[in-house]
Amino acid sequence: MARIANAKAKEKKQKIVLAVGGVLLLGLLAIQGPKFLKMMKGPSAPAAAAATSTSTSTSTSATAPASTPSGTAVATSGKLASLSLFRAKDPFVQLVSETGASSSAKTPAPAPAPAPADPAPETASTPPRVLADWQTGLLPGGTLFKPLIADPRWPHFAAAYQQYLRDPSLRDVAAVSFGETFALIRERFWNSWWEFGIQAGVFAIFDLDAFSKDLINADYFVAIPFGYRNGDLSALLRVFHQSSHLGDEFLLRTKAQRVNLSYEGIDAKGSYELGDWLRLYGGFGYIFDTDPPDLRPWSIQYGAEVASPWPDRNKGWRPIAGIDVQHREENHWSSDLSLRTGIEIDGVLASRKMQILFEYFLGRSPNGQFFKNKIESIGVGAHFHF
Repeated sequence: MARIANAKAKEKKQKIVLAVGGVLLLGLLAIQGPKFLKMMKGPSAPAAAAATSTSTSTSTSATAPASTPSGTAVATSGKLASLSLFRAKDPFVQLVSETGASSSAKTPAPAPAPAPADPAPETASTPPRVLADWQTGLLPGGTLFKPLIADPRWPHFAAAYQQYLRDPSLRDVAAVSFGETFALIRERFWNSWWEFGIQAGVFAIFDLDAFSKDLINADYFVAIPFGYRNGDLSALLRVFHQSSHLGDEFLLRTKAQRVNLSYEGIDAKGSYELGDWLRLYGGFGYIFDTDPPDLRPWSIQYGAEVASPWPDRNKGWRPIAGIDVQHREENHWSSDLSLRTGIEIDGVLASRKMQILFEYFLGRSPNGQFFKNKIESIGVGAHFHF
């Protein structure tokens, strides 16, 4: 009977989520539909004006009278005297020879077409930035709230080697994550930026000392984030779901007792950036609809990030460091400390960022099935942020 009641409760919750998602989707289509159609059509008047201007300039240059010697054909209206005006020239080859000065005096060569203006060079000292961060409308790209460097459960693409210290069952571990945050819609109101989107991630660890490199634990995370930014102040509100699962090979080998860890939650974070080198953040979280049902709900999180001003940003890389501290009521408010430091490389795949980081963790395990275990680990990994 308990299983039937749980199944009915989950079915009811799924229907509520589906209904809320449908309302949000309809609102999104109603707001952004006309803008998206207008963007797809594109401006027609400027294109026509540009075509008219091009044809007028071509006709004028073609019919302009030129001083030609006798016997040379003169261009009639609407005709080109010679296609040599449009011949490509090598800027490194001498066009007029010293011995041919007399012959050129007899038969003057047609004036070359004016060279197109060179594009304005980019300023070397300006760091590459993703312009989509300041766009509005549907699927603008970028996010208003920057990723947290040292948060062990921030969704992004990463692969790391970790060595567990003084752990009875694990020593050499591979930790991988797949995920990202995407803004679905962004608008500007009251001199501030507002957006909401979707965030999802999978976090898995593997036992490298096992014969088949067993999957130990996998956590699945999905959220609807609401972002805000006004200058250097940004904030993030998320409604999320997380569930945790043990690997089959690990279960068969160790006969471990599986915990059906699953919950929904809401959290809020605020961040303030001091220039381009220091960032401070903090927030809280609350979980509900938990399994096991006796999990204590509250948590707090805070931290700081530092980006070195040396070398100059035009070098394309710089040292960075981050500290993240979390306390959970379930673990009697003990500290979970995460430290990461290394280098950040700009301009990887169209101004995206790659980080090579050394890491240290001390506290309760962030891996869902082992949330009661206290661990200490060191490692190194590569992190890629879209």
